[in-house]
Amino acid sequence: MSPPEERGTGRLRVRPYAITGGRTRSSTDIPLETIILTTDKGESLAERLTMERSKIVEMCRNPLSVAEISAYLHVPLGVARVLVGDMTEEGLVDFNRPRPAGDRPDLKLLERVLDGLQAL
Repeated sequence: MSPPEERGTGRLRVRPYAITGGRTRSSTDIPLETIILTTDKGESLAERLTMERSKIVEMCRNPLSVAEISAYLHVPLGVARVLVGDMTEEGLVDFNRPRPAGDRPDLKLLERVLDGLQAL
């Protein structure tokens, strides 16, 4: 009988802890809905990255959320968050950081958006 890592897939799977080096968190905590994009540095280093990181760079040429990355790579969400967090620290990918609390949109603009949505 074949090992559990090989059953039904025809390929060898790597355990999640091996991909993340046993870590469950990255020092950059990124929510699962965060949209990720590849940076120029990521593009230039893509061929030298590990398989998972290379795939993330390739996939994120178009904006993707961390949850989508997890699904496309067939890895647990925690693993995707660690990989993307590490890659963010290394400058391989980036995401839009939230605006400071004091930098809110104009109330009148929000009212117009709400009115437009209600009109639909």
